Amino acid sequence: MSLISDADLELLSKAGLKGQDLEHSVKVAQKALEIARRMPVRLDMELVARGALFHDLGKARTRALEHGLVGAELGRALGLPEELLQVMQKHIRGGLSPQEAQELGLPVKDYALRRLEERIIIYADRLVDIITEGVVKLSSEAEAEQRFEEILQAYPKYGKNPLTLQRYLCYHREIQDLAGR
Repeated sequence: MSLISDADLELLSKAGLKGQDLEHSVKVAQKALEIARRMPVRLDMELVARGALFHDLGKARTRALEHGLVGAELGRALGLPEELLQVMQKHIRGGLSPQEAQELGLPVKDYALRRLEERIIIYADRLVDIITEGVVKLSSEAEAEQRFEEILQAYPKYGKNPLTLQRYLCYHREIQDLAGR
């Protein structure tokens, strides 16, 4: 049984998420589930699948930094559970501090990723970007994980800024350590 449901895909499409954005979300959900299945701890696999699938819902309305907040508003209107709204809000730059949110003009609050499921989704999001943008060969997805730190340091667009880069590197190390790699 697939955790990526046709009903969720239809909901995303009806909400206006189309084309490459919808394709990206499906790939992030697939990658997040693949990573989550390697974890030796019990995880909420539905949250991993749906959180990854809906993380960029806001891109149906805007490509701006605020797409996380916009996505949460759209998700609330669609009746999505609070845990999915949290993923949408907090996925921007891997979980902002209140100070970073203020500097970026977002509502001031703590966007930290507290659950492993959330961190797996964000990690998968970065990996999918690296893979689909051709930084590694499509035939070698494992290379994206093996070279993750090197890639993020070599390509500033993936790390964004020093604080975001450190968050992504911490998520990578935590997940790889848990997976026993």
